[in-house]
Amino acid sequence: MRVTIDRLGHLGDGIAPGPIFVPMTLPGEVVEGEVEGDRMRAPRIVTPSPDRVAPGCRHYRSCGGCALMHASDDFVSNWKVGVVRAALDAQGLEAAFRSVLTSLPNSRRRATFSGRRTKKGALVGFHGRASDTLVAVPDCRLLDPDLIAALPILEKITVAGASRKGALSLTATLTEGGIDLAVSGGKQLEQRLFSALASIAGGSGLARLSWDGEIVVSNTPAAQRFGGVIVVPPAGAFLQATRDGEAALVRAVRAAIPAARRVVDLFAGSGTFSFPLAGMAEVHAVEGDAAMLAALDSGWRQAEGLHRVTTEARDLFRRPLMADELAQFDAVVVDPPRAGAEAQSRELSVSCVPTIAAVSCNPVTFARDARILCDGGYHIDWVRVVDQFRWSPHIELVARFCRRLTSS
Repeated sequence: MRVTIDRLGHLGDGIAPGPIFVPMTLPGEVVEGEVEGDRMRAPRIVTPSPDRVAPGCRHYRSCGGCALMHASDDFVSNWKVGVVRAALDAQGLEAAFRSVLTSLPNSRRRATFSGRRTKKGALVGFHGRASDTLVAVPDCRLLDPDLIAALPILEKITVAGASRKGALSLTATLTEGGIDLAVSGGKQLEQRLFSALASIAGGSGLARLSWDGEIVVSNTPAAQRFGGVIVVPPAGAFLQATRDGEAALVRAVRAAIPAARRVVDLFAGSGTFSFPLAGMAEVHAVEGDAAMLAALDSGWRQAEGLHRVTTEARDLFRRPLMADELAQFDAVVVDPPRAGAEAQSRELSVSCVPTIAAVSCNPVTFARDARILCDGGYHIDWVRVVDQFRWSPHIELVARFCRRLTSS
C-alpha cells in the first residue's frame, strides 16, 4: 500500500488516512509497505520530507529508545511547540512561545534499562520499538558516556539477580559520587543474593545499589547539586533527565518570578527549584514523598548563604494548599507529575497569588490546569518548551501565569 503521511501522532509515529500508523516518517512523505491492522511496520520512503535527516545512531532502527532521530532539530522543536499550542487551543487558550531549549546529544544522566539473563550471560539495553525484544545499545547517542560505561556492571547484576523468565528494571542515575542504581523485578533479596550483589557493587564505581527499595551497598554519597546545595535523594528518586535541561527549567522558573520574596514550591521533590530560588527568596517546599523532603531539609541545614527553606509533607492531590494558605506567598512554583495538578489548580484559581511558574511534562494536563487558572482570573504570559528528552516525543515546559488586574 502507498500512503501519504498527514501528521505525527503523540508518540512520534506518522499518521496516514485510515488511520494508518507509520514509524520513522514525517508529514508530507509518501511511503509504501505492507499494512497489518492499522500499522505499516517497515515503510519504504518514496518521497522524503525536506526535514528528513540521516539518523546518527547505528541502533536507531532496532532500538525503541528514540522516535524522532530521522527528523531535523528545527522540525522537532517546531513540532513540540505545535503539540503544546494544540493542547492549549483545545482549551480555548493562546500563549506566546519563547524559543525552545534542547539538550545536547550524549547528555542523559538518568535511564531505565531492562536486563535479561541469556545462555551466555545477560543482555542489558532498551526494548525495541513496539516489541518485547531487548536491544543492546553500546554506542547510544542519547546517554552520557559514564552510563554506557556502566553497562558491564549492570550485566553482572542481571546474571546474579534476574529470574530465568523475567526482566530486571535497572534505573541508573549519575551522581557526584558515581552511579546510583535502583533495581526492581528480580529475585527475592535473600542472604546469598545480597552477598553476591554486594560483592559485585564493591569497587564497581557504583555510589549506591538498591534492590526493590532496600539498600544493598552505599559506597559513597549518591549526591546531587541543586543551586549549589549538596543533596542526597533517596534511591531511585526523580531527577531531571539532563543537567542542561534542569538548568534551562531553573532559568525559566526564575525568569517567571524574578521579584518574588516568599515562594511556595509545590511538588518540590528533593529541591530542584527550591534551592536555586532560595538564593533570592524564602521558600516553603511542599512534597508528598517524605524521604525526598527529608533529603531536601538535610541539604538546606548544611548549606550556607541561602534564605530560609521550610518543608511540609503533604499529598497535594488529596490535600492541596487552600486559597487562605496561599495568601502568604507572592509566587508559586508548581511541578506536578504527568497527571497534572487539577485539585491544586482549583485552589490557585481562587487565590490572590500574583504570579505562578508552572512546570509540566504533559501538554494535555498542563492545558487542562491552565484553563482552570485562566477561568479564575489568570492569563498566560509566556510558555517555554524545554526539550531535554532529545529525539523523543516527550515534552516539558515552563509557563508564566499572572493574575489579571481588575479596575476598581
